[in-house]
Amino acid sequence: MAIALRYAARSHLGLGPKGRNEDSGYAGPHLLVLADGMGGHAAGDVASSMIVGALAPLDEEGYSGEQALRVLGAELHDANAQLREAMVEDPTLAGMGSTTIALLRAGSKLAMAHIGDSRAFLLRDGELSQITKDHSFVQQLVDEHRITAEEAQHHPQRSLVTRVMTGHADDEPDLSIRELRVGDRYLLCSDGLTDFVSAEIVHEIVSGAATPDDAADACIDIALKASTRDNVTVVVADVVDVDDAPPTTPQIVGAAAAIRPKGRRRTRAIPISPAEKAAALSREASGIPADEPVVLADETPTPKILWVRRLVVAAAAAVLLLSGGYAGWHWTQGQYFLGDDAGYVALYRGINQSLGPVTFSSVVERSDVLVTDLPLHYQETIKSTVTIPGEDEATQRINSLRVIALDCRIRNANGDQCGTTTPVTSSTSGNLLPGWATSPATTSPAITSPADPTTLSTAPAQQPAPGLPAPTAPIPTPHTAMPAATS
Repeated sequence: MAIALRYAARSHLGLGPKGRNEDSGYAGPHLLVLADGMGGHAAGDVASSMIVGALAPLDEEGYSGEQALRVLGAELHDANAQLREAMVEDPTLAGMGSTTIALLRAGSKLAMAHIGDSRAFLLRDGELSQITKDHSFVQQLVDEHRITAEEAQHHPQRSLVTRVMTGHADDEPDLSIRELRVGDRYLLCSDGLTDFVSAEIVHEIVSGAATPDDAADACIDIALKASTRDNVTVVVADVVDVDDAPPTTPQIVGAAAAIRPKGRRRTRAIPISPAEKAAALSREASGIPADEPVVLADETPTPKILWVRRLVVAAAAAVLLLSGGYAGWHWTQGQYFLGDDAGYVALYRGINQSLGPVTFSSVVERSDVLVTDLPLHYQETIKSTVTIPGEDEATQRINSLRVIALDCRIRNANGDQCGTTTPVTSSTSGNLLPGWATSPATTSPAITSPADPTTLSTAPAQQPAPGLPAPTAPIPTPHTAMPAATS
């Protein structure tokens, strides 16, 4: 059976602080593209529109499945190189980049390329499934089982991407081939939709819409009702029998449409140089009529001027990077937890997470409490870390652990099994953590081992009486470690 695509593309600025749309979308008979740009002044617009312009010539028939995949990968590689050349030619574009999803139809096959955190979904037999995997920091945390998919939805760093088109040689997209079936519906969207609208609602909208136009319009509407603070762009396509596909023309939306030459309707690449793109965007921002031709300066800056510009741009980028990194690092340094440091209970400052070789925590002070002196369930809790509100609270909890460790050693010396008794209630000081009871202070404290290892008791610290077992290891000198470096 011969098949075809029925498609629609929509884009909206959104309700956030962005003054221009940095998304670009393309929908044609054989090609679907969505690019979410990022970067400095006007650069995100330029990056996404350059990618759409580079891929648009692929919207034609005649490819086999494997050939379509090779061509798509090669064109994205060339587009990425063009981003680098544009930034070298015009330093004001430095730092620009863009996510990319591109679907190229080759008969009944679909070649797909993806890089970044924009998403593609497939609706088949009533089930909506995500067919791309985010290249992002929170997705890495999910893959490592540090957070759940539900927690990732609202994680404060959910917009931090780990792979994207930036002009660097190692910006490699994921490539795959899928089988097309009549009745399939594909949705490509930027995070202006998925960050503000739940997957369940997206499923309901995409499955309930009669046509791609209806689905695309409904996705934009629901994103605006959810007060999306980002640009939102969607591309929707149905796989239909070729006899049921009405004649349509390609649709270009977002930044690529805003700087597209007036009257151009062909699907070929948009023949505008990076400098012309930036000039057109600047003209739009300044209110110059769209019909007025773009005029570029004939004078070429001297090498000295170009070098000074590049130094200024590099310095500004470094300041932004350092200020953002410091803000994130400063937040982590207000967090504390108890953990294991070389076998001893220690107070850590920061969060128990890392990004590659960079850790976000450091030891504030190592106590004299050996982890192996604690009951087994305490050991497991300490090794998985216990979050605490501050250093004063940490001192109290370490004192409590010191008494529990001493009691455990005494029990072990007497041949008893440590850590199996039931907690007792107390009328003295409050619990350090919910669910833990304390024993009244006595000359020989009756310490019990709680059944719930996520909380700690508050019995007062005491020195061992004469004749009690000596410590099983020398007491280390507490020390303070410098904060871990961030990148």
